[in-house]
Amino acid sequence: MSEKSAQRLMTGEAWEDFCEQLKQAGRIIDRFGPDEIDDQDRAEWFRFMGRVVRNGLERFGENCEPERPRLRDTPWRQAINFQSPDQDHFLTEFVDGSHDYIVRGNRGGLPYFVLASWTAPQPVHPGEQSWAEAGLDALDRFDPSNLATTGFINSDTIRFDDHGNFEITVSQNDPGDGRDWLPMTPDCVGLLLRTLYHDRATTEPPRFTIMRADDPEPQPVSSGEVSDALAKAGQTVLGYGELVRRWWQDNLAQRPNRIRFSRAVYLSNGGVPDRHHGFGTWECAADEALVIDFVPSPAQYWIFQLCNIWQENLDSYEDGDGYVTKFHHTPAADGSVRIIVSEEPTRLAGNAIGTFGHRHGGMSLRFIGLDENSTPPQVSLRRIKLQAIDEQGEAAVDAATPVISGELSE
Repeated sequence: MSEKSAQRLMTGEAWEDFCEQLKQAGRIIDRFGPDEIDDQDRAEWFRFMGRVVRNGLERFGENCEPERPRLRDTPWRQAINFQSPDQDHFLTEFVDGSHDYIVRGNRGGLPYFVLASWTAPQPVHPGEQSWAEAGLDALDRFDPSNLATTGFINSDTIRFDDHGNFEITVSQNDPGDGRDWLPMTPDCVGLLLRTLYHDRATTEPPRFTIMRADDPEPQPVSSGEVSDALAKAGQTVLGYGELVRRWWQDNLAQRPNRIRFSRAVYLSNGGVPDRHHGFGTWECAADEALVIDFVPSPAQYWIFQLCNIWQENLDSYEDGDGYVTKFHHTPAADGSVRIIVSEEPTRLAGNAIGTFGHRHGGMSLRFIGLDENSTPPQVSLRRIKLQAIDEQGEAAVDAATPVISGELSE
């Protein structure tokens, strides 16, 4: 335990700095001009802030006990970074990578999962100092949201017994006895286990556990650990706030109604190189529709989803709206996929997604389990007035000039 971290908690400095970190994060919204965001965006921003506070406290205040690791799902509705409704994200947090771990479980009916180790710029004992005064400049040294994957193992290579049980060793050094092994680095800050469902309602759920290999006795929480946890939670809120701001203003908003597949962008935020994930923005007025066409690349799974500008699923996703997947869509006769984005249903045939009161946001198209030489597809998008669709039907689509995107940028 760090005595300095403990002292700052006892004097109240750690708590006050945490509160100031949250204030700094909330003010990021002020960097957006009145023409960039509307009242809906602003309301969802402050809700997003509350959700990320919940995420940070759950991860670091409740799930970072050195002697008792856990794989815990992210909090309800915590859909950071275009999270697929068909995926769950089980997290465990480490102070560092100095211990070995054993992950055991049963895949149930799960078709695919991947376990990854990652690192982030963060001190071992961040509670030893204040961070709020430095604001965004401190993210260069301490940013729990800036996750980089250092190793991964997926269910295609894991060995299962006849009942679907498995065991994975997580350590810096290969155990060397043929066991399934996930390597981690000395500065490892945790693990992420991503599950993937094809049809959640009909799939037997998996089971996962994690334990330290030396099986230590649980210990009461210390004041130093709480101090460090508050610093991590506060800096997580600041980091994710700046991340979504940067992705929108400095990247995605520069390419409206286009999707780009960038391996570098995806991996810069804790991604795993087992997929192609394209990101873009969408703009659609209340009297318009977006007609999106693509031919899916061969893959175990794909999903197109609509999000708000803070990279969250629209609230309608719980009702099955806001996304289209390989296993829940209506294909055209030639195997292509047409998606119609609009506030109200149109007379066009295809897969309708409602905007749920939004006029713009982020969109995502990802392919998981691609063939070795597969590349993402070309994406065609047409922005059409609803009146033209009402009057002309498919002819209105044919008459509209498409925006072509879907390029792969490494």
